[in-house]
Amino acid sequence: MKRTLITLWLLTISASLLLAQQVKVIDLTDLQPVPDVFIFCSSHAVLTNEKGVANLRIFTRGDTLTFQHPSYKKQRLTLDEINLQKGIVKLEENLVKVSEIVVSASKWEQNKTEIPNKIEAIRAKEISFYNPQTTADLLSISDQVFIQKSQLGGGSPMIRGFAANRVLIIVDGVRMNNAIFRSGNLQNVIVLDPHLMDNSEIVFGPGSMIYGSDAIGGVMDFHSRKVKLSTSDHPYPKLNALIRFSSANFEKTGHLDFSYGIRKWGFLSSISFSDYDNLRMGTHGHPEYERPFYVSAFNGVDSIIRNPDPNRQIQSGYSQINMTQKFRFRPGDHFNLTYAMHYSTTSDIPRYDRLYQIKNGKPKYGEWYYGPQKWIFHRLGAEITDTTRFFDRLSITLAYQDYNESRHNRKLNEEWIKDRNECLDIFSVNVDANKKFKGTEQEIFYGTELITNRVFSIGVSRNIISGELKPASSRYPDGGSFYGMAGLYGGYKNRVSDYLDLITGLRASFIHLDAKFADKTFYDFPFDEIRINHGALNGSAGLVYHPFTNLRLNMNLSTGFRAPNVDDVGKVFDSEPGRVIVPNEGLKPEYVANADLGLVWKAHDRFRLEITGFYSWLWNAMVRRPFLFNGQDSILYEGELSQVEALVNADRAWVYGVTSSLQWNIYDGLSLKSSLTATRGHDSDGMPIRHAAPLFGATHIIYRASKIRLDLYSRYNGEKPYEQMPPSEIDKPYMYAVDESGRPYSPGWITLNFAGTYQIRPFIQLNTGVENILDIRYRPYSSGIAAPGRNIFLALRVTI
Repeated sequence: MKRTLITLWLLTISASLLLAQQVKVIDLTDLQPVPDVFIFCSSHAVLTNEKGVANLRIFTRGDTLTFQHPSYKKQRLTLDEINLQKGIVKLEENLVKVSEIVVSASKWEQNKTEIPNKIEAIRAKEISFYNPQTTADLLSISDQVFIQKSQLGGGSPMIRGFAANRVLIIVDGVRMNNAIFRSGNLQNVIVLDPHLMDNSEIVFGPGSMIYGSDAIGGVMDFHSRKVKLSTSDHPYPKLNALIRFSSANFEKTGHLDFSYGIRKWGFLSSISFSDYDNLRMGTHGHPEYERPFYVSAFNGVDSIIRNPDPNRQIQSGYSQINMTQKFRFRPGDHFNLTYAMHYSTTSDIPRYDRLYQIKNGKPKYGEWYYGPQKWIFHRLGAEITDTTRFFDRLSITLAYQDYNESRHNRKLNEEWIKDRNECLDIFSVNVDANKKFKGTEQEIFYGTELITNRVFSIGVSRNIISGELKPASSRYPDGGSFYGMAGLYGGYKNRVSDYLDLITGLRASFIHLDAKFADKTFYDFPFDEIRINHGALNGSAGLVYHPFTNLRLNMNLSTGFRAPNVDDVGKVFDSEPGRVIVPNEGLKPEYVANADLGLVWKAHDRFRLEITGFYSWLWNAMVRRPFLFNGQDSILYEGELSQVEALVNADRAWVYGVTSSLQWNIYDGLSLKSSLTATRGHDSDGMPIRHAAPLFGATHIIYRASKIRLDLYSRYNGEKPYEQMPPSEIDKPYMYAVDESGRPYSPGWITLNFAGTYQIRPFIQLNTGVENILDIRYRPYSSGIAAPGRNIFLALRVTI
């Protein structure tokens, strides 16, 4: 008996000692491991691995350990206290970050506090919590990017008064903007899978010094999930699964990804599928947005059908699938090789804002839809991390994109539908490097970029009854187009003193465009070919001043540019009823100069206030103006006499505004965050610019506890009265509400929303919420589809 008691006592002591030798750090709310936690005392320190585990054998019994991570609140525990918690330490996420690492400012990791640019980061935890349906909705999580939607399968970000081809989309270091990105609203960002994003960064203001053309209003830099390798002799497998339902558009979404890594190699496989039914709008306010009728064709005959539920936006639904395959190989400590393939396609997407246009008391169109939007993206990357004379880190990226889109429209009661198809082959090479000077706080970063686009465009007319095909005009030059860009940049960063950081840089860019017009059957162009060669020089210079530890002042001066692309130079299309855009071979790049001034004040880790003001001057702006085509100011386009317009360098514009945000840790577990953005802009005639969003923002009250996170929040938009509406929007009164004088305007609105998660088990999470609780009927500015009414969503996540 005595021997048994001694054995049990020894086993208990051994277990206690073993427990004290290891700790696992997890998130308080989702119970997931937290890697890279810095655990230290006065004499020793360790880091947690990818599983949140660290070995504590170097510490002694009397040590008090501090657990520190930039995204979490600090915690101090003794080894005895860790033992009482069975070797598990739960950290609470801190709304006010101690520090934050971003890569979009220079393509390399930098501390956000040392960067003069305004940058907002959306991390994976926020993405999973708010459950965005698309990547456009993902951007709205920042509360500082305005999203316009012409249809449910859309989402065009507006940043600082600019949108479409004046803002740049980057995915895993490769630009998505292509030769046919238009100045009107775009939906290309939705091809990315929001369920596979590790984080997204938004750079506000010109980014042309690093990224070249199109980065006038800002840069959206998306980083998809990486393949993680094991840091031990044991494999590191991981599985994530999601199913989600939303009531407003009867969304059914499923996602599955699996990754596996050992020390030298690993892979990741992912698939997502979403199906969206017709979207239901709210029921309170603005009956102008209701959908009283729709057109349906049977045996080639159009019928106008009364909508039994005018709040149901008939012919708005679509579906989408995304697949990803990644491989990673790390043969040594200084070399890393990665390959990724992304595939995305949609069903047909109805162009909803065209389907309720009225002409002579009847719908103008019998059909108007985008064909499947297909995107195939191959990326091969090599990274060397070894100190040499010329670099400390070197990244080489080769990429190929195969992109297809199409438009299909047919007037009411017509038998012929116009099918216009565009195909692009896009190749790119990026070489980026950085070098820190030993013994100093100085660093340089530099690189080069080469991009080629080949555009193929065809047009046919198809009889919906017989299936007969006949030639039709193409959207872009039918002889094919080539669009190429090359750039060389260099930047310099210096910690001038303990109080001052300096970042500056310069980029030279070169652009070549060649568009051929082979068939003049439909339009007698006065030229057979358009050739454009341009160069641009851009730079930036910024200072970060830290007069006190809790105060930071930022100042940044920068320039940007956008070179004319194939869409600008060679397009023939109807921009709106009665107007047609024709090619202009005399287009030149447009430029912007911008000044930012920002203030960031922090009260320890409890309160943070940020205010940033900006002023941008755009010159040589490409704008639509009346134009002559073969001496005529009007031509027949699709059977309708239309006024001729073209893009010309004929304008200047001024855009200015301010963004403020605050985060406040009110009490343990309870916090508040809020933001507000105001933007104004006008052209040289004093007219409001199109993409200056109304006043908008959001306020969140957040509660965190063990296994639980709750968020009660409100989103709000100010009114855009008729006097502040740009002419291009006034010309689309069917999209807007009507003021007391019978004029179109965009009303203000406010919604109340709720989201929450409950961690059922460490590997199972329930996510639910209600958006637009009050069921307000509203339509965001410039959007062609009303926003969702009351929307109940439910999601179940599994992480193993």
